[in-house]
Amino acid sequence: MECIILAGGLGTRLSGVVNDVPKCMAPVAGVPFLSHVLQYLEQQFADHVIFSLGYRSEAVIEYLRQKAYTFKTSWVLEPEPLGTGGGIRRALMKSKEREVFILNGDTMFAVDLRAMNQAFDPRHKAMLALKPMRDFERYGAVQLDAAEEITAFEEKQFREAGLINGGVYLLNKGQANLAAFPEKFSFEKEFLEPEAGKGTLQGFVSDTYFIDIGVPEDYYKAQEDFKQ
Repeated sequence: MECIILAGGLGTRLSGVVNDVPKCMAPVAGVPFLSHVLQYLEQQFADHVIFSLGYRSEAVIEYLRQKAYTFKTSWVLEPEPLGTGGGIRRALMKSKEREVFILNGDTMFAVDLRAMNQAFDPRHKAMLALKPMRDFERYGAVQLDAAEEITAFEEKQFREAGLINGGVYLLNKGQANLAAFPEKFSFEKEFLEPEAGKGTLQGFVSDTYFIDIGVPEDYYKAQEDFKQ
């Protein structure tokens, strides 16, 4: 199982709380948040993790070189911000498998990756892990049809209930063909959104632990959650 971790974000919304480190290196319960993500990937039996690095990449590389994991680690560097799509596109050059998981380094969504992989139909370009949420407005909603294919990505607004994009993807490299995209692009806006309703994106609903530490409120919540 190969995984790409997008770990180049500046963490501007966390400025004043955490300074001068990539978001994934923000300390949570005494260790970088990335440590919790990598522990989860060990539990999921990943065997190769590729890091897409940008801002303060040396901090992540130094941390990785001090650790030993059950999986191989490698990384690619963005000379300038390339967007999520550009970061994935570059990291795919290091991957060998036909299908690759993609995660965000500042998010923990405890999806059963093996179950997600088994549910994936390779006729699709990608599968998205979706989190059921209640009383939310920070995230847009994702609509699924009866075949569990994604029909729409809806704008952020208050909702009593719905599914959100949890930021864990299983990408079919051949079908998605990200090599045809420009060097710099948004995976969400320029790849995923245009595919909605075409029968090319699968959804995988997972009502498991989810947190995105990109805003101070959830960063402080993570401190408590990961103490336990």
